[in-house]
Amino acid sequence: MYVIIVGAGEVGTAIARSLAESHDVAVVDIDGSRVDELMYDTDILGVEGDGTDLDTLEEANVEEADILIASTDDDETNIVTCSTTMTVTEAFTISRVKRAKFLRTWQRSERAFGIDHMVATNLLTAETIARVVGLPAAQDVEMFADGVVQMAEFEISESSPVANLTVEEADRYESLTFAAVLRGDAVVIPRGETVLKPGDEVIVIGRPDSVHTFAHELEPDTDGTPNVLVVGGSDIGYHTARLLQERGLKPRLVEQDHDRARELAELLSGTTVLESDATDRGFLEREQIDDVDIVITALDNDETNLLAGLLAKRLGAKRAVAVVDAGGYVDLFEEVGIDVAVNPREATAEEITRFTREHRAENVAIIESDRAEVLEIEIDEQSVLVDRPIRESVVDLPNGVVIGAITRDGELVIPRGDTVVERGDHVVVFVQTDSLEEVSRKL
Repeated sequence: MYVIIVGAGEVGTAIARSLAESHDVAVVDIDGSRVDELMYDTDILGVEGDGTDLDTLEEANVEEADILIASTDDDETNIVTCSTTMTVTEAFTISRVKRAKFLRTWQRSERAFGIDHMVATNLLTAETIARVVGLPAAQDVEMFADGVVQMAEFEISESSPVANLTVEEADRYESLTFAAVLRGDAVVIPRGETVLKPGDEVIVIGRPDSVHTFAHELEPDTDGTPNVLVVGGSDIGYHTARLLQERGLKPRLVEQDHDRARELAELLSGTTVLESDATDRGFLEREQIDDVDIVITALDNDETNLLAGLLAKRLGAKRAVAVVDAGGYVDLFEEVGIDVAVNPREATAEEITRFTREHRAENVAIIESDRAEVLEIEIDEQSVLVDRPIRESVVDLPNGVVIGAITRDGELVIPRGDTVVERGDHVVVFVQTDSLEEVSRKL
């Protein structure tokens, strides 16, 4: 498959590196130094130029492209790039946009703007945050198989009730699979005797109620409806509050700008909007920040998000989720005290990657900056799994692969050694990155 990526920023670079080993990839960017840097360490074709210019696209052989991904930081540029592509090829076009207003327009008309799929970064980020809010202690949460299967990542703390237990001792749920343990730079495929150590990050896959029960076991004091404070009335902050109130929560949102606060108060009928500076210690104390279960910082500045999140935790908030625009800061935020750092560009790259996967990948979750992936794949007659018990078929798969869940006709099937996978089943599988190409061929 030949893929053209317009925009060599964080999103475009992440996608290019993910695809380059198994596909022919070209990257177009107006900044020649970015193109050169990517060509230096990745096997791609680099083209310096404007992606909205047909001559530039033709230099990248757009007529031969199977997919074109417009991933610059400018919404209008991405839309025009896809529209220009449509004039010369039938390539599948994907456009990244920040603002959801373009998504709403696109959804009203099939292939509006000449775009086959549109990814709204701010809305995606808010959806990611809302999933984390819904699951105590979770670092990452994804849904598969139309909500029948949930994947979640948890960090084991020193005080966790499952710390220093074996997987066999911690696994009390029939419909839950311990898919992996991330320990430092190592990915451990857990066995019954594997010990869950403080600092480990555990990936579990299973029925949502079992995942929720496990989450509450990790954090026993989190029963009931969470008290949520959203800091910042940015587009991400707005969408986060909207999604939370649609779930029946009653979040509070802090916005310093008077006009924006009034606008949000009119838009968010189920949210209490407060006009103030969220880095004002006195204000936070008056608003009883020590009763807040989760504070979400969604301001337009990474440093202020970090400050607001750490201040809220210092004053008693139990967890802090921060939006981090610079991908290189994600680990830093989590090292200094932010519980979950959400990078909009990473969320966007993950969504776009789903559309570039061959062999029927229905959904994709990228784990820990591309160390592994969780894939949902529909099984056909070509799969090594079909009509065979799992204990027999997994011998044909590489190490580092775990079958986490199976759905059949919309119902969950718990994968056991004697489970026979059937044609049409949806299999949710954990795969280490270096095995992705082989697994894609075999499943």
